[in-house]
Amino acid sequence: MNRCPYPARVILLGLFIAQVLATIQVYLSNADLYRTLVVIKEAGYLTIPNQRIMDGLQEVGPAFFGGLFFTLSVGAGLSLLALAAVWLWDRSLHRNKFILIPFLMLWMGCLLVVNLRGFCPMVTLYFLFIPTVVVAATLRWMPQQARQRVWLNRMINFIPITLLALLWTSQLDKHLFLDLRDNLLLSNPLGTRINDFYYHYTLYPAEVFKSFDQKILKTCDLENIQKNSILPHMERQLLNHDYLPVGADAPVDLKIAQEGNNLVFASRGRPILQTTPKDFFTTPGTVLKEFSLKSDRHAFFRQFTLFSLLIGFPLSLYVLLYGLFRVVSCLFVDVRISSVIASSLCFFIGITLLVIFHQSRVRKMEVGDLAEAFKSERWQKRVAALKIIQQKGIEVGNFQAYQGMLTSPHIPERYWLASALGVSRQTETYKDLLAFLDDPHPNVVCMAFYALGHRGDRRAVKEIVKRIETSDDWYNQWYAYRALRVLGWKQTKSK
Repeated sequence: MNRCPYPARVILLGLFIAQVLATIQVYLSNADLYRTLVVIKEAGYLTIPNQRIMDGLQEVGPAFFGGLFFTLSVGAGLSLLALAAVWLWDRSLHRNKFILIPFLMLWMGCLLVVNLRGFCPMVTLYFLFIPTVVVAATLRWMPQQARQRVWLNRMINFIPITLLALLWTSQLDKHLFLDLRDNLLLSNPLGTRINDFYYHYTLYPAEVFKSFDQKILKTCDLENIQKNSILPHMERQLLNHDYLPVGADAPVDLKIAQEGNNLVFASRGRPILQTTPKDFFTTPGTVLKEFSLKSDRHAFFRQFTLFSLLIGFPLSLYVLLYGLFRVVSCLFVDVRISSVIASSLCFFIGITLLVIFHQSRVRKMEVGDLAEAFKSERWQKRVAALKIIQQKGIEVGNFQAYQGMLTSPHIPERYWLASALGVSRQTETYKDLLAFLDDPHPNVVCMAFYALGHRGDRRAVKEIVKRIETSDDWYNQWYAYRALRVLGWKQTKSK
């Protein structure tokens, strides 16, 4: 165990604590979502997810695998921050007790911000337990500072990861995540499995911290509205924004009560905002967005999760790979040489992935190059052409070569072809787009639903509803419902 560097051991411990908390958090969220969906279904509305997914919400498996998202983001981020704080306090500040005060104030500030708009017990436990355990473990496992070659050892460990961070920063743009998915994940069998795992389980943790405005379906109660003359109008406006009126006995996301000439919007038994019927009917979307914003308890948690996903996850992955390589190399050489070997291997892997990623990206293409690009042997170049067509609204049906892409073995190519078909208006391409609803890969099916909504042909409504009711993929159902709403379809009033 001593051969494994203490940062790797500390991070593994932090990730373990995070996984336990995340599993509990996602399980409780799934149970709450299940109860909401039962109410929605009994009220006669279309549920997202459907019954096939609903049954799994009460199982531990989706909670555990969904919890991995928070483990590898929030857990990794908090573990690294706590580890860095202890290292800085020990190595650079020589364990000065007075310097601990700013660290403790920052920690307490995070706990305060997390609960600023209402107590969030599970999120609080993340920020309370993970740093505490990581700090205690780091203080116990951190070796005493060596008197000789301190800076040399630090350079061996820090230079490779610093260079990798700087080099990968050169790839940052708004298309980074999609290009990573297309070129590093969906381009090989292992990456495709990782991608499929992510999309299969990511909506479970997403439900944990969504604001009401981000949720696809919300429930509301209008039983306290006294003026029956405005009740039907309010129901219509709420249904337009996917707030579904249900029975008064069920727990709901939004409860609207009438107090004099005002309407009081409440959530979880707490008044959130007050408005007049006139203001609500004039700009219902604005009022509901304000309600969502003021009732959102997880804004900071979402921001921290994104930060941890961008910074904490890759750094933790590097540290864990470094620890693994050092443990293996220690079987053959001494610790000092094994550190060099481990750093070199991590740097080599990072550079190799960067080179593959950089070479696979096609950054510049002109409209005049589209016809030639469609005939290219490189699927990445054909995908780049499809992106230009989608962005500029060019008719893909004018390029006969697109028909050969319908059965392409490359998932990204079929995905972006479905997207390009969404801006087409030719009758023949509509049939091609419908065929993508039976594609074997869920990402392509999701894009086909999105494209049907963007295309604006209401003939697709009946087919989309049928697909929602029979689908066993939550992500597909989510995209299908969004397509329905874009096409003007609305939930019908409770029976």
